[in-house]
This record gives sequence, C-alpha cells and structure tokens, in this order.
Amino acid sequence: MAAGGAAMGLALFTDSCIDTPMELDVGCGVLTALAVAAAGWVPALVHVQREFQDRLGLAIGIASSGVGVGMMLVVPLAQLLIDEFGWRTAFQVLGLLSVAWIVPSSLWLMRVPHAEIREIRGRTPSSSSRTQEQNSGSDPSLREAMRTQPFWLLMAAFFFGNVSSQTLHVHQVAYLVDHGLSAIVAATVVGVVGFSSIFGKTGGGWLSDRVERELVYAAGIAILVASALVLLALGASPTRWGAYGYAVLLGVGYSATASLIPAMVSDRFSGRHFGAIVGAGLIGSAAGSAAGPWLAGSLYDATGSYTLPFLIAAGCGVIAGAAGWHARTLRKFGERADGWRRWKQR
Repeated sequence: MAAGGAAMGLALFTDSCIDTPMELDVGCGVLTALAVAAAGWVPALVHVQREFQDRLGLAIGIASSGVGVGMMLVVPLAQLLIDEFGWRTAFQVLGLLSVAWIVPSSLWLMRVPHAEIREIRGRTPSSSSRTQEQNSGSDPSLREAMRTQPFWLLMAAFFFGNVSSQTLHVHQVAYLVDHGLSAIVAATVVGVVGFSSIFGKTGGGWLSDRVERELVYAAGIAILVASALVLLALGASPTRWGAYGYAVLLGVGYSATASLIPAMVSDRFSGRHFGAIVGAGLIGSAAGSAAGPWLAGSLYDATGSYTLPFLIAAGCGVIAGAAGWHARTLRKFGERADGWRRWKQR
C-alpha cells in the first residue's frame, strides 16, 4: 500500500500535465488506475481479513466506509480547488495528499504489533468466524477456487451487483437534472449517498457478524433494487426530498455489494491465497463497474430515455442477489453433509 500511495501521488501529478487525449488515456486510464489498485481496496482487504477474522464483517465495513467519507470530503475539495486554481493544481494537491496520508499510514500499520491488534479485536467468535473455522482445514489456491461453484457465484455477485450500483452512481445526476432538479440539488445527492453508505457498510458489517452474512447481503440488494425503481419513479414527479430519499436507499443498498461480498469470499476461501482469490473476484467488480455505465449511456443515446437502463440495473441487482443466495444454499448443504459424515464416524 505504501508503494501504491507513492505511485498514486506521481500518477496524479502526471495527470496535471495532460495536454492530449492520448495522455489522458495513459495517465488517468492506465497509470492512475494501476496506482489506485496498488494502494487501495485489495491490499486493505487482505490486511483486514488477516487481522480481524473474529469480527470481519464489521472490520471490512469500517474500512470500506472510508469511500463514503471520501465522497463527502474529497469531491467537494477537488471542486473547490478547480474553481479557485484550476484542474491542474487540483490534481497536484490531491497527489500530495495521497502521498502524505497513504504512505505514512501504511508504514505505521506494518509496525503495529500483532498482540495489540488481537487485544483490539477481542476473542468473541462471530457466527461467520465459526464458518471460517469450519473451512480452515482447506487452503485452496486461486486455480482450485476457480474450479468451484461458489467462486463463480460470488464472481457473478461482484459483476452484476456493480453493473446495478455503478449505473445509478454514474447517471443519477444527469437524470435528475434532465427531469427538472437543479444542478446543486442533484450534486448534493452524491454526498447523501456517501454519507448513507457509511452507516450501511458499518451497520451491515456489524449485523453480518451476528446473523448469516448472505441474509444481510440479500436485504442490501433488495434495497439497491428498490433505489433503482425509486429513481425511475422520480422522473414522473421529481422533488428534492424524494431525491434525498432515493440517495439514502442507494447509499445503504450499494454498500452490500462493496463490503459484504469480500467477507463472503473469506468465509469460503480464507487461507493464504485469499488475496489472489478476492483480487480475481474484484476483476468481475471492475468489469461490472465499466459495463453498466457504458451500456446505460449507449441505451440512453439510442432511445433518449433512462427507463430501459434503470430497469436493467434493477434486473442485474436481482441476479446478484440470486447468486449470493445460491452460494448460501450450497454452503448450508455442505454444512449438513459434513455434520452427517461426522455423525456416521462416531
């Protein structure tokens, strides 16, 4: 993460020097993306998964809620810098902030004694940590995990969940402005989404340590699907408070796709190769994040309406929920089979 933070600072400073479309593609599309991947979600997930398995849902929820904090703080800061000094200076300041925050904090995490972490996390096992203990006898590699049905079900949950959520994230402001809301109200919707996601991720993670994680995930996906339908309905009668209500639904609902699926992966593949396995799963997440907004934009250009794109987003949410639920069914079947075998061996 420290190397990624340094690379992010350099990449953002390089972005400030962009003059041509090719430089934009290489600087933002390649260099910055690689730096974000090295400094961001996957290394943080691996660290949290190794150190906080007893309360993994809550730990991942707290870590991922930083995205919501960033949406509330960094986006307005970037806009302020652009308005006052221009976009080149904004990139340079964000690059300096990335280095100043990510590098020291990553190095500090390396120096925290494991005994201190164990004292912080406590010893009370959660329902999900007991599932991990049952699976601790196996340590599948990425190749072995890819031969199993749960891996591909969780990959589908990653992909379709992000098609759904990112379609709404990318197109919500344009849709609300097109239907009569002011640009400033539509922009504040993004902040409400980020604020709500903090509570959705932290609360959902906490709850998933106490009940079956897939149940919490299914509830979050149901809220995500509802948010797509509410946004579509706002087109007929747009109001400020209706838009904020939609934002709360999206913030709480999409947090299920962000924080719970990595924990569900850990419940099944918690060994030494967890980083490679969840990283492969996040390829599906990235693919969904790219495909959803692109498809929605293409359909809007072709039809002049967001009705079909938002219905597709809702449908993809349903598919993601079904994939997660089927993964639960397989897990429960495996637990019953293991219990039967142990009973026969008595």
